[in-house]
Amino acid sequence: MAAVTLRLGIFLLLPPPLPAVKGVSGQSRAASATPQASGPTAPSVRETPVRPAAPGLGVGSSPAPESPPPPPETPAPPAASPAAAAPEARAGPGPAPVTDVATLCVCDLSVAQCDVNCCCDPDCSAADFSLFTTCSVHIVTGDSQLCSQEAAIYSMDVAAHPPERIFKLVDQNNPSIFCIHATNYKQALSFIPPEMPTSQNFDSLLKQFEGVTFSAESDVLLNTESDAQNSSDANETARYEYGVPVQTADAFLRLPAPLVSSQCSDANPAGFLVNQAVKCSRMINVGNCNTIQALSMLFYTNFSILAVPKSSQMVNVTVQTITIQSLSGTRSLLNSSDVLLLPMYLDNQVCINVVLGVSYSITYTDAGEITAAAVSFVLGTINNTMLPIQQSFEITFTQLNTKPVPLSGNPGYGIGLPLRAGFRPPGSGIIQSSNTYGQLTILQSSSNQDCLAIEGVRTPVLFGYNMISGCKLRITASTECQLLANIILNVLKGQNFPEYVASFGNSQAQDVLDWVPITHIQASEQGLCQIPVSFEIEVKWSKYGSLVNPQAKIVNVSATVITTILAQTNFGSERTIQIASSVTFIDVSTPAEPGYKAQPTIDAKLPFDFFFPFV
Repeated sequence: MAAVTLRLGIFLLLPPPLPAVKGVSGQSRAASATPQASGPTAPSVRETPVRPAAPGLGVGSSPAPESPPPPPETPAPPAASPAAAAPEARAGPGPAPVTDVATLCVCDLSVAQCDVNCCCDPDCSAADFSLFTTCSVHIVTGDSQLCSQEAAIYSMDVAAHPPERIFKLVDQNNPSIFCIHATNYKQALSFIPPEMPTSQNFDSLLKQFEGVTFSAESDVLLNTESDAQNSSDANETARYEYGVPVQTADAFLRLPAPLVSSQCSDANPAGFLVNQAVKCSRMINVGNCNTIQALSMLFYTNFSILAVPKSSQMVNVTVQTITIQSLSGTRSLLNSSDVLLLPMYLDNQVCINVVLGVSYSITYTDAGEITAAAVSFVLGTINNTMLPIQQSFEITFTQLNTKPVPLSGNPGYGIGLPLRAGFRPPGSGIIQSSNTYGQLTILQSSSNQDCLAIEGVRTPVLFGYNMISGCKLRITASTECQLLANIILNVLKGQNFPEYVASFGNSQAQDVLDWVPITHIQASEQGLCQIPVSFEIEVKWSKYGSLVNPQAKIVNVSATVITTILAQTNFGSERTIQIASSVTFIDVSTPAEPGYKAQPTIDAKLPFDFFFPFV
C-alpha cells in the first residue's frame, strides 16, 4: 500500500530566494553559489541561466568596453544537459522525483522532427530555437500534490542574437497546507493497469497477496521516516489501539479464516477490539490427524499474549471449557478443563479430539492493556465421510469490570432481534433476565404436539417476525377444570411472563419511561369451566425519527388470553383440544407528509422622502 506522509505548511513572509545555478544549456556561463532561502510558498531556484560574461572574467567582473562579447554558442537540448541526463542526488527530506521532468515533453508530437515553438523537443537544434517566437509549453512539472517537486521552465531570449532558448530546473514548493511530503510507491503517480490473474500467474499473485501485509519496496529513505518510526514505536508500547494485531511472544494472535476460498488460512491476525466469528474448512488425511497442528489444542494455547505491544509483560492463554462432540453430532461438556486432549487416530479409521471450534475471550482495560485471555474448545470425532471438516473460530473482547449487555438495536429495533422485556418492582427500575433470548418467549411447537410434554420449551419473540405455534391437550372426564386451566395457562405464558417491553432496542433499565407496559386482555365466555385455548401477543410499532433513516419504536404491547367453555356433559372418556399461541407485529406508522417552512414576510419601511421629488 502506498505510504503517504502529509505535511502541514506554515505560511511565512520571506524575501525571494537568491538563484543558485546548477546547469545551463547554451553558451558557457559562470555563477556563484548562493545559500537558498526557505519558504513554503516561494519556489527555490536550483538551476538558472545567467547572461554570458567576457572570457576570463567572473560573474562579478565587468567586461572592457572596447571588447565586444563573443557570439553565443549553440545551446544544447535538455536531453544533452548534464543536469537533465544525470540529476544530482537530492539532499534533505524532499521526495525523489518519480519522473525526470527535464526529459518530459508534452508538445513533442512529431517523431525525429522538431515541433514549432516546442522548447523541450529534443529533436530541435540551436538553429531551430533561433526561429521560435515563444514556447508553447513554459513549465513541466510532476505531481502537483507533492510538497516539493522539480519543475522544468522554458523561455525564449528574443534579445539575444540570434534568439536562444533558456532552460532551467527549479524546486517548486506547494502552497497548500495539505500536501504529500513523501511517497514510496511509484505506481501511485501513474495509471498502471493491475495484473490480471491467469492460470500462469495465479500462484505468484496468491503468494504475493496472501500475507498479513504487503507493500511496494520503498523508493526513498528519509531521515524523517526513522524519526516517525521511533515515535510510532514509543506510542505502540503504551497501549493497544483499535484494529492493531494482538501481539504474542513470537508473532501475533492468529485466528484462522477463509482466504480466497473456503479453505482455512492460519495467517489471519486478530485485531484488537475487533470481534470476529468465521467458519472455514480443511481437507486433511484422517490417518495423519495427529500430525496436523491446526487440529491440536496446543496450536491455539501454546503461546503468550503481550499485555501491550512490544512489552515484556506476558498474559497466558487459559482453557475455559472443553466440549466433546461425538461422531453422531451430540455434545457433552467436560467436568474439568485442566486437561490436554491431543488428536489420536484409532484403528476403526476415526480420529478423536480434533479441534472443531475455538472461541477466544480477551479481557482488556480502558488503557488498552490486555489482562486475561481464555479459550473454549469443541473437540470432535471425525472419519473419512466427514471430509472436508468444518471449523469455527470466534474472538470477543470484554472490558475489565464490565458486563456487556447485548442490545436489540441502536436505537430502534433490528429485524430478527429479540424483544427486550422485564419486570418493575415498586420504586425500582426494570429488572431483566441475563438471557436476552429468554426475556419474552412463546410456546415452541414439537413433533409429538403434546402440551404437557413440552411445558417449559420456549422460543424467543423476534422483532418483525410473525409466529404461530401450538400443541394438543388430551383431557378426560376425571380431569379437574380449574387445575387444567392453570396448567394450560402456564404452558401458553411460561413461568415468568414479563410486565414491560422496551420501546427501543437500546432502552436502559433505569429509564422507565422508555418501557411500554404489557396490557393483558381476557376474552372469555360465561360458563363454569373456562379453558384457555389461545394466547395472542400483539406488538404495535411505528417508525421514529428521520425519513432517511427511520427507527423502529414499540408503542403498544397487548397479550390476549382466549378461553372456551367445556361443559361437564361434554366430557367423555377422552377428548383432545387444540392450544395455540401467536405473535403479530403491526406497523401503525402514520404516512409521512412533506412539511414546508412558512414563507417569510418582508417588513420594510421606506423613508418619507424616498420618492422625492416625484411625490
